[in-house]
Amino acid sequence: MTAQIDLRNIDKYYGSFHALKGISLTIEKGSFVALVGPSGCGKSTLLRSIAGLESISSGEVTIAGQAMAGVPPRRRDVAMVFQSYALYPHMTVEENLTYSLRLHGVKKAEARQKAAEVAETTGLAHLLGRYPRQLSGGQRQRVAMGRAIIRNPKAFLFDEPLSNLDAALRVQMRKEIRALHDRLGATSVYVTHDQIEAMTMADWVVVMRDGIIEQQGRPLDLYDHPVNHFVAGFIGSPAMNFLPATVTPDGQALTLDGYGERVPLAAAATPGRAVIAGMRPEHLRVTQGPASFQLEIGSIESTGSATYLASGDGALQLVQSERAELKPGDRIGIAIDPARIHLFDPETGSKI
Repeated sequence: MTAQIDLRNIDKYYGSFHALKGISLTIEKGSFVALVGPSGCGKSTLLRSIAGLESISSGEVTIAGQAMAGVPPRRRDVAMVFQSYALYPHMTVEENLTYSLRLHGVKKAEARQKAAEVAETTGLAHLLGRYPRQLSGGQRQRVAMGRAIIRNPKAFLFDEPLSNLDAALRVQMRKEIRALHDRLGATSVYVTHDQIEAMTMADWVVVMRDGIIEQQGRPLDLYDHPVNHFVAGFIGSPAMNFLPATVTPDGQALTLDGYGERVPLAAAATPGRAVIAGMRPEHLRVTQGPASFQLEIGSIESTGSATYLASGDGALQLVQSERAELKPGDRIGIAIDPARIHLFDPETGSKI
């Protein structure tokens, strides 16, 4: 694969605040990469640095083999799609789509032809004569994407483009964005704080925190093999359970603080070591047979397709697809495959 965007040791300071700390990342041509993390982690700053909307303090940005030092945003041949849509309110859909072409001297007939082609691709053909105020949120977002597509850029940069849409429309639009990416053979970099968006849309997910990359990889690799406590808690919905625990003297099991039962491990650990045991809610199951430990139910929530059970203090939750004939106060047995237990160092948060 060929690198379409290459970032090397990117640092960004705002005064004394170190927003990006030595970021290195290679984005392959034709890939869909999601930058995900909590607010303030640096993901939007990194995206804007690729676009040239932010100047980097040090490091190198390369797009399609060309170093971007000193190259202004308009000459980087990337297209951004913003959360706010950034449409011109006094222009029709067609005029919004063709604006960048007209700026670059494309003849009116050719620009209109390209607008018609892009409108067909994005489901806007019947809306070309309307103004942004006459469109729904989803339609405005399609216009913003169409305006990016019409330029045929080297990369599409998405900055939380679905944040202003309702839940059902977000699900629909993320399918549309991914389908467009595949149809165009595009290179896409997508910023979101929603890990579900990142997991369902991207080929490659980059998890950021405090200006650094904590982990990057294929979505399911991050889910199955988180490198630390932060990534384990950020990737997956509902979030992973974390319980303080101690490895038994023989190194073959855990004693969970507050539960007391011996929970077997898949591989031996350091005897007597204090750890944080991570267990995903979907990997815990209610059992009438041999149990890993016992749990008193504090609350039950059912969505019809799933039932969510939580301990009284909320420290432990599990989800099951079966409808449970249970009630708060019931004591139940919980089983987990030892191979599904993740161990983390309480001090560093690193995976053990």
